[in-house]
Amino acid sequence: MKGNEAFAEAAIRAGADGYFGYPITPQSEVMEYLMAEKPHERTGMIVLQAESEIAAINMVYGGAACGKRVLTSSSSPGVSLKQEGISYIAGAELPCVILNVARGGPGLGTIQPAQSDYFQSTKGGGHGDYKMLVLAPSSVQEMADFAGLGFELAFKYRNPVLILSDGAIGQMMEKVELDEQRPRFTDEEIKNNTPWATTGKTKDRERNIITSLDLDSYKQELHNLDLQAKYREMEKNETRYEAISCDDAEYLIVAYGTSARLSQKAVDLLRAEGIKVGLLRPITLFPFPTAVIAKLADQVKGILTVEMSAGQMIEDVRLAVGCRVKVEHFGRMGGIIPSPTEIVDAMHKKIIGG
Repeated sequence: MKGNEAFAEAAIRAGADGYFGYPITPQSEVMEYLMAEKPHERTGMIVLQAESEIAAINMVYGGAACGKRVLTSSSSPGVSLKQEGISYIAGAELPCVILNVARGGPGLGTIQPAQSDYFQSTKGGGHGDYKMLVLAPSSVQEMADFAGLGFELAFKYRNPVLILSDGAIGQMMEKVELDEQRPRFTDEEIKNNTPWATTGKTKDRERNIITSLDLDSYKQELHNLDLQAKYREMEKNETRYEAISCDDAEYLIVAYGTSARLSQKAVDLLRAEGIKVGLLRPITLFPFPTAVIAKLADQVKGILTVEMSAGQMIEDVRLAVGCRVKVEHFGRMGGIIPSPTEIVDAMHKKIIGG
């Protein structure tokens, strides 16, 4: 399946209640697959093309407020339009899943893949002090796996979860194993398991009011402190990464998503030259695997970050390293995907011989 299709099918099987989106390349297959598959006939799941990205994210806000498993997907400019709504959802502490199949920018840019949405994804692209859990798939299998995991984490922390993919992973085709169908929440399960959800006033339950607004500054500060405590819990419990050939590494590459796939081949090429290079692949971009990178910094002579951008994740790597070893960036922009040999050349020029 294509990555976009695998994500869409996995979302149905994860028991999603509703998808609200708007077409934009290179993620349009998500909604197209859902429309063609007619999940309302299989599970009762709603699939709706909204009139805009702004409408779509606010429909997600409404569905999430009712305790439903809801999601949306878009590509870079569309995710920018959703940022205000995402901030509202984070402020109201509601669970949802958001897929960004990133493309090159800035502006309308190109429909080709890029990784220049890292700052927007991990630093709170909208207003206010909030964070999302950010998962970075590097395969079609992970596109499928992270749909279910995204809902699990979203409901665990009552927080939006962003899956940051790109046009290469969204469009490529690979074999994929899919989970069995999970039933959607019943009204009784929502009542018992999501006590915060707004389901109306009943004889045995008061109404809940969902909002991110509090005009009392002291109460708003306490709310913010609670949010920050929640984000620290995410950092403590949910950091995910993959370490490849790191045990004896003298040099290190840090890369995620498509760049990690290319970097893994570059590691093989460099080791064939007798150079001990490892790859650290962040799977969660927030929380970022700061501790493991800091530990590896005591072992290696230099670190190269590989990103399809001008260099954004490198800032988090440098913060983790704390100036103990040299950290440099290599990347291509505008939708160009670097080759493994280019990464090998960059490692020689910027780190090994630099």
